[in-house]
Formats: sequence, C-alpha cells, structure tokens
Amino acid sequence: MYEAYWGLKEKPFENTPDPRFIYSSHDHLEAATRLTYAVEERKGAALLTGDYGCGKTVISRLLFEVLPQDKYEIALVTNPLLSPNDLLREICIQMGLKSPPSPPKTQLLSDLNEHLYENMKNQKDTVIIIDEAQAIQDMMTFEELRLLLNFQLNNRFLLTLILIGQPELREMINEFKQLKQRLAIRYHLNPLNKEDTKKYIHHRLKVAGINKNIFSDNVHNLIWENTEGVPRVINTLCDMCLLLGFTKALKEINEDIVKKAIHGLEH
Repeated sequence: MYEAYWGLKEKPFENTPDPRFIYSSHDHLEAATRLTYAVEERKGAALLTGDYGCGKTVISRLLFEVLPQDKYEIALVTNPLLSPNDLLREICIQMGLKSPPSPPKTQLLSDLNEHLYENMKNQKDTVIIIDEAQAIQDMMTFEELRLLLNFQLNNRFLLTLILIGQPELREMINEFKQLKQRLAIRYHLNPLNKEDTKKYIHHRLKVAGINKNIFSDNVHNLIWENTEGVPRVINTLCDMCLLLGFTKALKEINEDIVKKAIHGLEH
C-alpha cells in the first residue's frame, strides 16, 4: 500500500525469514559463522538459541543460501512436536524418502542409513535442522536425535544435526547430558543494541530499494527502547510507522509518528 509513496520496491519490514534482509550484527554474523563451521567441518551437532524474534530462523534459512546444493542435502523440520518415530519419519520425508504411514522404527533407520551412505558416496554431506526444538515434549525424541549421531565412520560423522530454539531449549538439553556432550558448537543469539538497531533499519530500507534516511535521527533510540532490540518487534513497529507516515503524507518518520505507532500496537 505505502511502497510507491516512500519510493520502495517492496515492503522492508515483513516478518518472513528472507535471507536477503538479514543484517549482520556481530551476534548474527557469529551465529552464522559457527553453524557454517559446524557443517563444513562435520562437527556432528550444533545448538543455536535465542529469544523469540531475534532472527534464529532467518539464520537457518541463510544456510540454504551459503551451502552449495550440489555438496549438501538439508532436511529442515519446522514443527518437531512429534513422537520420536514420527520425527524420524518427518526427517526421511524432508530428504525425499518415501515411507508408509506408520513404518517401524527399524525401517526408518535403515532407509536413513542407506541414504546417508548414498550421499557420502556422491560426495554430498547431510544436514538436519530442527527448528523450534524447544517444542519437543518427549525426552525420547531427544534421545532419537542423539542416536542419529551414531551414523558415522571412524573418521567422520555422516550427518550434521543443528538444533535451533528459544532459551529454554538450552535448559532442556542441560538435563540431557548425553546429548549435551555431543554438541560441538553452541551459541546464544542476543537482541540488537542501540547502534545495531539503527543500522538494521537502514539496511532493510536499502534492500527494499531506498538508499536514504526516511526515519529521522532522533527516533532510533525510541524504537530500540520500545522493542528491546528484538528484530521481529522492530519490523512490526517500523511497518506501522511507514503506514502512518503514508496516511499523513509525511516526508519522514518523526518521533510523534513512532509514539502513535507504539500506542496503536499496545492497545
């Protein structure tokens, strides 16, 4: 609705995991680097945690962009609220393996094992990403994930397992020491600081097609204070600011508009 008014090619603050819009703060760059290292060096398992809306899912999608498809097969599970057997089946489905509606566990593991070896023969590494892993309720599901790491040769793992979730995931894994010991890489993603919040806003505007500052300099601290630096909340607030600025035919987003947007989102 407001894109043409502000000179934008697309909306800059959509809450979708589009890797084009990822802003490389120190924390986000560190998280992406560690996960990429875990995959490329076949470290077995990695853990990424962070508060709701901090960009964990975007980083997981970024892996799809940076890892060559001819060298890596990635299975992404976005809803792990499943029984241990159903999660194994979902992983197989994400890898393109066909299975009956209720296959026995032995068949799933056999099919998966065969597929991992086939990928290895084709010089292709396998990556399994479990997003929103804090939703797992059955500890036996964590046990099944841990046992997947037993697919290995004497000198390498046959897959890399990446667990992504909210802070409580770290606490859950701390209670499951057998899995915790298998995590070669761990990282916690923090919200943006004041300076990065300003740069984040400018970055997304630039990606969306505008290379000028339409948010006045005095509003960035106000945005940071009211969003606590959480990218998803920043997106929601800034999107509302652009809409209100459009309806009032403003040249830039000022403090008054930001306050109105904050008030509107709180009530």
